[in-house]
Amino acid sequence: MDDAPSPSAVGYGISQLRFNYVQCQNYSTNNTSELPAFCHNASGTSHIDYGDQNQSSQITTQIVAIVVPILFGLIVLIGLFGNALVVIVVAFNQQMRSTTNLLIINLAIADLLFIVFCVPFTATDYMLPYWPFGDVWCKIVQYLIVVTAYASVYTLVLMSLDRFLAVVHPITSMSVRTERNAITAIVVTWVLIVLASIPVYLSHGVTTYTYLSLEQTACIFLEDYNKPAFQTIFFATSYVIPLALICGLYLCMLMRLWRGVTPGGHVSAESRRGKKRVTRMVVVVVAIFAVCWFPIQIILVLKSVNLYEITNTSVMIQIVSHVLAYMNSCVNPILYAFLSENFRKAFRKVIYCAPAAGGGGPGGSGGTRYHRAAASATLHANGDTRTHHTKTTRTNGSSNDIL
Repeated sequence: MDDAPSPSAVGYGISQLRFNYVQCQNYSTNNTSELPAFCHNASGTSHIDYGDQNQSSQITTQIVAIVVPILFGLIVLIGLFGNALVVIVVAFNQQMRSTTNLLIINLAIADLLFIVFCVPFTATDYMLPYWPFGDVWCKIVQYLIVVTAYASVYTLVLMSLDRFLAVVHPITSMSVRTERNAITAIVVTWVLIVLASIPVYLSHGVTTYTYLSLEQTACIFLEDYNKPAFQTIFFATSYVIPLALICGLYLCMLMRLWRGVTPGGHVSAESRRGKKRVTRMVVVVVAIFAVCWFPIQIILVLKSVNLYEITNTSVMIQIVSHVLAYMNSCVNPILYAFLSENFRKAFRKVIYCAPAAGGGGPGGSGGTRYHRAAASATLHANGDTRTHHTKTTRTNGSSNDIL
């Protein structure tokens, strides 16, 4: 018997249970020490009752069919509305074109792509006992999951770098923290991620197997590639390394902030408060990302080395972990709305000013009032209190930040 581990289905729920069930049947049960970890039942006994496993998978099927559509449907609805609102709020406010806000738009776009192209197909993969979308879309979905996950976390790295420059080098960084440089950084980041993720497309595909005399399909990580190496590299490059960079930047930044003086001379107390406010928000966003993605990252690494036991309970834990990770794509706009007065002001401005773009209409006076309020009530997010120098403020990225 070939003792190489069988491929584990990318199918996160029912398709994976059934695929692994069939793979376990292909192993000799005379020597249970040869069985992969996912073939052992929850009790850890040497006897493998495939009939009980089949009945157990049917129960899981019924539960998943109810729970998954509700949870993933809420993620899609909230995420689409919230992230689209973030993009619209900045797009309709010329005074909010800053480096920070451009990065926030990029994060919202990455989350939108993730919600549209990844979440529905993951939910379908949980609910159905087969992969219905074909080989090409299997590759595309797995590719986009990795691309958008990378885009989100490295946007957070860029946001942390932007905060670091604004706080530690407020004067010298003015020539660096420009809209043009921010856009360039965003484009370069996307290009690198798109190219570096091509192996993900190549390493996934659809396989067929027989379950209860019926031919089924599963979207899997192909046997020709090293899944433990792939998953470990993904965990390191999409979670450990970026979070280490972010933590390093914030340690330097917080030390400088709490000393009360930054290089370049005296900084007003109001300016420091603005910096601390924005920094606190970015820290919250990063911390929530780290908490949301940690469980599923660990599970995927364990599964890649066949150390994650596939049972009813483990599938449910994985569903909860996936929901937690995917919730990260819709939680950021909620954070902005609850914790940022600037976001609320910008949202009101969009509502009241959009009908009065030509200077007339029922919302004209209200729109003018909110326009003046937004222009004069800049929260000095980047530590620049010169709200009357509108052009200069936009150039150095010190405009009315969402945060």
